[in-house]
Amino acid sequence: MNKISVLQVGNEDLSLTLHIPDFVDWNYVDDLEEATERGYDVCVLSRCVNKEEAYILLKKIRAYTLFLLDDVDVDKWTTWICTSRCAKVLDIETLQEFIEKDIQLFYSYTYGEKFAPQNLSISQSFKGSVFWNGFSGVELDGDYGDDFYQVSYWRYNIPLFKGQILDLWLEYEKDESVSIALKIEQFEGGSLSALQNRWIFSEEDLESVVSITNKKMDGPVFVSLLAKGKGKLKIVGLHDRHSRKEYGSFLPGGIRKVTSKREEVFMYFDPGDMKPPLNVYFSGYKTQEGFEGFYMMRNMGSPFLLISESRLEGGAFYLGDKEYENLIVSGIQDCLKQLGFDNSQLILSGLSMGTFGALYNGCKLRPHAILLGKPLASLGDMANNERISRPGGFPTSLDVLVKNYGDMSEKSIDAMSHRFWDLFDQTDWSQTKFIVSYMLEDDYDMTAYDRLISHIDDIGVEIIGKGVHGRHNDDTYSIVAWFKNQYDGILKSDFGRGDLDEE
Repeated sequence: MNKISVLQVGNEDLSLTLHIPDFVDWNYVDDLEEATERGYDVCVLSRCVNKEEAYILLKKIRAYTLFLLDDVDVDKWTTWICTSRCAKVLDIETLQEFIEKDIQLFYSYTYGEKFAPQNLSISQSFKGSVFWNGFSGVELDGDYGDDFYQVSYWRYNIPLFKGQILDLWLEYEKDESVSIALKIEQFEGGSLSALQNRWIFSEEDLESVVSITNKKMDGPVFVSLLAKGKGKLKIVGLHDRHSRKEYGSFLPGGIRKVTSKREEVFMYFDPGDMKPPLNVYFSGYKTQEGFEGFYMMRNMGSPFLLISESRLEGGAFYLGDKEYENLIVSGIQDCLKQLGFDNSQLILSGLSMGTFGALYNGCKLRPHAILLGKPLASLGDMANNERISRPGGFPTSLDVLVKNYGDMSEKSIDAMSHRFWDLFDQTDWSQTKFIVSYMLEDDYDMTAYDRLISHIDDIGVEIIGKGVHGRHNDDTYSIVAWFKNQYDGILKSDFGRGDLDEE
């Protein structure tokens, strides 16, 4: 089991009266200068803190991991740090219960993935039609029988360790006349036949995330989909994630939003020092699920919001139907409201796929600044470039096109690029700065930077650009270094922010 490191700040060491399990590393301090680790998984506060201590805690602990004992008579700075770290108030009995039952869910890493669609097999007994549609799923049509039978299964099992909880989420679409169930079987490690756990989840269960808990030995998990009835069934994807139960998705406090079509977007909000601006960072394309940029954004000290999604193979560029796109805009607006900020105190940012999220949502939110590294704007062109400029380089671009427009025709390519530029051209950019680093020989979207400049026709808009030689994925280091420097610069010059330690 993962070691959980706990910092307790108080006048007396609570571990002398509480029962602390072996996997918990309890660090009691009265003087916060003695807190040696860079960061702790959980913090328990059993006394008030002063301003200096509050700022130390801001650096040492993540939001949503602070627990305040209910007998502490809180003052100004204790209230401040509890608001900043989204603290929970507990009595001593509830704290003991939390340590015994749930503290192991506050491990320091995050993990999530999607079962690779190319490892999905269709059962040989299924006699209907099968259509593979890139990474956006496999479409079945036919008769599945009157009872539940296996219609498909994922080759290559995934490991499940003793004491671990795994969350699973199935994306699918189907006719009313078809019923499904998800069957999960866990074998003993090293055995091909000794079954130690079996779970079957009904369609009703699958309306929300389902979890499996392994109380037995380590062993691989085999997943299959059962179906009955007649009609169409589209299997979009199966996701598995290391669970934190009700404490959050990926990170403690991580929020998962989902549409009626089972499409997810994830958000993680950290109030920081609760002073402007709110920095929003959209994750780039990546096959391991979770948030990106956590340490980079946290080190700025400012409130920040991470946004991430895992549709298709590593993300679908934050594009979707109205319901999906509204989840993102309203999520950002909720955080602004919570902080009491307006749009002039908002910065949207991202790298590569994340730049599209920042630009597209920037059209709707008109922030103070948009910070981009390797911008991608004309998604239709990006898909078109797959054929000639970078064959096999980024096939997900074709999936994004088909997902949104149904095919790969010239008309669809054009429509997809216009979807962004039409919105961009209708936006009043007079209050927004653009800070962009781009690849001079970008093979994904060659025209992004030049087109951005030529389409901004508001007078007096500040644009800072830097070109770096290479193709899209050639010199990420230079792009990221410049991106961080520009972020620091804008926080200092436009918002008067110094280093984190300063008031």
